[in-house]
Amino acid sequence: MKSKKRDIDLVVLSDIHLGTYGCHAKELLIYLKSINPKKVVLNGDIIDIWQFNKHYWPTSHMLVVKYLLGLVAKGVKVYYITGNHDEMLRKFSGFKMGSLEIVNKLILQQGKSKLWIFHGDVFDVTMQNAKWLAKLGSIGYDASILINRVANFISQKLGYGKISLSKKIKNSVKSAVKFINSFERTAADIGISNGYQYVICGHIHQPEMREMNNEDGSIIYMNSGDWIENLTSLECTNEQWSIYKYHEDLFSNKVTVSINENETLNSKQLFANLVSEFAMMNRA
Repeated sequence: MKSKKRDIDLVVLSDIHLGTYGCHAKELLIYLKSINPKKVVLNGDIIDIWQFNKHYWPTSHMLVVKYLLGLVAKGVKVYYITGNHDEMLRKFSGFKMGSLEIVNKLILQQGKSKLWIFHGDVFDVTMQNAKWLAKLGSIGYDASILINRVANFISQKLGYGKISLSKKIKNSVKSAVKFINSFERTAADIGISNGYQYVICGHIHQPEMREMNNEDGSIIYMNSGDWIENLTSLECTNEQWSIYKYHEDLFSNKVTVSINENETLNSKQLFANLVSEFAMMNRA
């Protein structure tokens, strides 16, 4: 017996990082199949062109792309906002194909509220001044995720449950906490000065939703998190926002996705070749 899909006016996803070992594509596919969105905003770092390796493109990653394109084919409005890991797509800003649109930032009217949505790497000093260092850090982050998975496997076998090494590192390093606070403060201040009611970001992999104030007013700052560690999204229904957390969704944890390797073998290879070309162009 199939469960009824949840109707959602707008869903915001970011930092999926398809093409990397840390991506939880199967879980994302389960989530996507559980909702019926009117609009989808993909807020950057959806495909990780920085770290893309054509020898690693699992069928589950291809099925996520296929499902999203299926939404486009059905007429669901999908905005693809570019991030730093898929920055090669920035040259295609303004491109439209059916209900799909590629943009670098998005101003969206949702009910009575005006939303300002962008990835957020523009606030990252490392990205602006030392991109090679940012890419090196990205590789190190991906390696830590692999180590974390091994550690979690052992921890669960011993009955201790899951842990997040990168979260513990972030929370214990003052500079990382300071960067996140500065990031959120900057986004909120600019949003208030421009008269927006909501500012929505990704990039820092830190799901959040809270009101922020300064002497000029207030704004709701939100971050959609990621599908590497947190497995979160932002959902809006009837102008009410919430943070979806896959690990807290009792239904999703009971669902399995059947993956037929032969079903998408050819399209998977074609897509992998295409992304590989983007990756080579980005390194040039």
